[in-house]
Amino acid sequence: MADFFVICSGESTTQVKAIAELIEEKFNEMGIKPLGIEGLKYSHWVLIDYGDIIIHIFKEETRVFYELEKLWIDAKRIQLSEIGGGQEYNQ
Repeated sequence: MADFFVICSGESTTQVKAIAELIEEKFNEMGIKPLGIEGLKYSHWVLIDYGDIIIHIFKEETRVFYELEKLWIDAKRIQLSEIGGGQEYNQ
């Protein structure tokens, strides 16, 4: 199991793909390679596995459909503002 799940969304498959590629680029710059990437071809739901961190990037409609956040309803949520932004994270 991962220590952190990051769940975010984009407004289009193009935006979802761009978010995923930027995340991968930034992690690569730090010398961190993903264990796996799924869903990049269609970009409705991209999953990037970094072991202790699992990143889910959804097209907004897909995120609403799967309601993945409900699986971790009791998880501690970390506001991105606590670490430098305005979104929310589940831990």
